[in-house]
Amino acid sequence: MDWLNFHHLRYFWMVAKEGSLRSAAKILRVSQPSISTQISELEEALGEKLFRRSGRTKILTDAGQVAFRYAEEIFSLGRELVGAIQQRPTAQVLRLYAGVVDSLPKLVANEILKPVFEMPQTVQVICREGKLADLLEQLAAHRLDILLADEPASSSALVRTFSHPLGASGTSFCAAGKLAGALRKGFPQSLHEAPALLPSDNTSLRRAVEAWFQNQGVRPRVVAEFEDLALMKTMAAEGRGFIALPSVVVSEAVQRYGFRILGTAATCCVQFHAITAERRLVHPAVARITEHARNHLFAQSTKPPLSEKAPPA
Repeated sequence: MDWLNFHHLRYFWMVAKEGSLRSAAKILRVSQPSISTQISELEEALGEKLFRRSGRTKILTDAGQVAFRYAEEIFSLGRELVGAIQQRPTAQVLRLYAGVVDSLPKLVANEILKPVFEMPQTVQVICREGKLADLLEQLAAHRLDILLADEPASSSALVRTFSHPLGASGTSFCAAGKLAGALRKGFPQSLHEAPALLPSDNTSLRRAVEAWFQNQGVRPRVVAEFEDLALMKTMAAEGRGFIALPSVVVSEAVQRYGFRILGTAATCCVQFHAITAERRLVHPAVARITEHARNHLFAQSTKPPLSEKAPPA
């Protein structure tokens, strides 16, 4: 194939965005058979099927996912070209496709990504959340620039990736209302049989917390377990139980949710990683993220751990 028919690509792009021929035809103001013909010609030119059918919905194949991302870039660059010619401020936007593993606390992800928005160049961040295995496949297919996770990519993974340690954080235990007042006294023994709201057992934070509970000789009463950590924090704000959070973001959690810190556990440690498809960090936003995380956000993790302690009353 010596050249790409952008007219065909635009029809494909619109169907991929809308999920059906009917919706795309309505927007493009052309017939469905016409769109279908254009997409078939694009598939023939590329030598790959771009869609598979699921009921009435068009689902992208693996090749379709790759084509869609390139189409997004191509048509976005087209808009930037118009903006540059017309001297609009939208020109020269740098895009960062970031995957966030669903077990990673979102307050931590927010802190890791913050430096990107302070770069001299305007950056548009496209975040995608999911399971580690699914996001690793997207990373390997170059649909993501970086993947943020609370564990490194396994050496047994089917895709080739590179893990870059960002740092580690101890754990802070928090609660709200009357429960916080009761549990602050005698920490950490006060947590024994106390109502606990914990992450699901497939997360690094949960494993670290369970090991710490065992070392301290305390056994909380688990009221609920969560895959959605935002929901966990919302319930904790209503006084339904205490929660465990990475200490690196506990100040933000206190401010947002009105929590009180019951105590800190520097030896209850959770690590955070950036995973990329290349060994070298070429993307400027990815380089900025890793540099800031290591030298600023998680810099305290390089200091010797403190004893478990409760904050001053």
